[in-house]
Amino acid sequence: METDITRAAPVAAEPAERPSYPLRWIGLAVVMGADIMDLLDATIVQVAGPGIRESLGGTSTHLQWFSAAYTLAFAMFLITGARLGDILGRRRMFLGGVLAFTVTSALCGLAQSPEMLIVARGLQGLAAAMMVPQAIGLIREMFDEREIGAAFAVFGPAMGLAAVLGPILGGVVMDADLFGLGWRAVFLLNVPLGLFAFFAGSTVVPRPTTPAAGTRRPGLDVVGMVLVTTALVLLVYPLVQGREQGWPGWTFVCMTGSLPVLALFAWYEVRTGRAGRDALVEISLFRNRAFTGALAVGLMMFGSMIGLMLLLGVYLQVGLGWSATHAALALIPWSLGSTVGAGLAGAVLAAKYGRRVLHAGLLVGLVGVIGIGATLALHDGPVDAWVLLPATTVTGFGFGLLMAPFFGIALAGVGDHEIGSASGVLNAVQQLAGALGVALFGTLFFGHVEDNVAAAHGADAVRAVFDDAFTIGLVGSALALAAGWGLAFLMPRWERPPGAEGGAGH
Repeated sequence: METDITRAAPVAAEPAERPSYPLRWIGLAVVMGADIMDLLDATIVQVAGPGIRESLGGTSTHLQWFSAAYTLAFAMFLITGARLGDILGRRRMFLGGVLAFTVTSALCGLAQSPEMLIVARGLQGLAAAMMVPQAIGLIREMFDEREIGAAFAVFGPAMGLAAVLGPILGGVVMDADLFGLGWRAVFLLNVPLGLFAFFAGSTVVPRPTTPAAGTRRPGLDVVGMVLVTTALVLLVYPLVQGREQGWPGWTFVCMTGSLPVLALFAWYEVRTGRAGRDALVEISLFRNRAFTGALAVGLMMFGSMIGLMLLLGVYLQVGLGWSATHAALALIPWSLGSTVGAGLAGAVLAAKYGRRVLHAGLLVGLVGVIGIGATLALHDGPVDAWVLLPATTVTGFGFGLLMAPFFGIALAGVGDHEIGSASGVLNAVQQLAGALGVALFGTLFFGHVEDNVAAAHGADAVRAVFDDAFTIGLVGSALALAAGWGLAFLMPRWERPPGAEGGAGH
């Protein structure tokens, strides 16, 4: 499950005398619609993937890349996309991103080979990185202080629900075989939606105001962008590709090489900031224990969630032989539980209990993951969606609980001048965690299957191999959640009040 961190960032108060934009609610609907397309496509392949592989061919590594190519490209260029919005204008970047997303969705739907689809998914992720970071800024421009809270009260839950509905919609569209398109409809449906969003956005999204005289637009830190992109590619590419090639030496060289490149990026950003030039990120963020703790928790949390969602969709279809729709139905309780958990935490619990809600969500999610494993291990007879319902509901509820307070608490110790950069970094870490979760869990799952399935004789033995592979993934998810629970003590105890400079207590 994937949700956008910049979408949930606290918003500083605007002057009360600034009037709201007349078409603000229509504009909000257009911005939400575009971001929902991104969230659906980020998660939809988790169920559609096996059907795509069956149609186009390819290996289990290709299946991982169908998802990882999107999230990795999104993560690598998200901060750059946010910075380009400051430089070129948010409206221009948003509309350009919507149009690019529409075109790349068509390329995905028309792909004729696994490699073509992976390239198109990467380009789709780049388009999303242009479009998504502009949402918060556009909403702030459209709404005044009196109504902006109501706007985010609609926007946040809608984004969270879209993220968990992606796999469900993928399964329904796959089995419905709309217009005989099969899995291609999953991507081609974005074409009319994207064109509508583009033309509607051109009409209702406000044009930027003329900047005050003497105002300087920030510049783009090209060197920083190249360095951080290189480091991420060196880390994630060998994780996904290495298992299929037998872990040759170059994979370890690349992963090890990502560390000095990251160090070089940090050094360059410090030097750039001290020289008074525009850095890609505020390097002062990484001297903030609360913020770096939040990054570590985000890696554990999002890696666990997104990696587990991929494995569950693959296991139900490939391991248990379920249809895409049946697998999607099994995820509905997860979605409903997540929605209820997020709503309860956001409306009542987070303001009253702060970080304790985050800890509770991690524990409940851990209990749910263990429950999924126990259900599969102890149930006699065929497993269906009803059998998994209690465990998947608890898992979703736990993830919903922790998602609601995470963003505000993560930004509690961040100064006003660092909010934009901090939101971009958190979002990039979220996407990177998703790519790493898919790569690591997919490597564990498919590695075990391919090492053992050839020696399995009979349907029961093959099923046992898939059961064991999925159990390995569940253990990895549980360990990540447990680690996140411990690391969460580094985070502030309370969310950041809107407009507050500095932070809440630890």
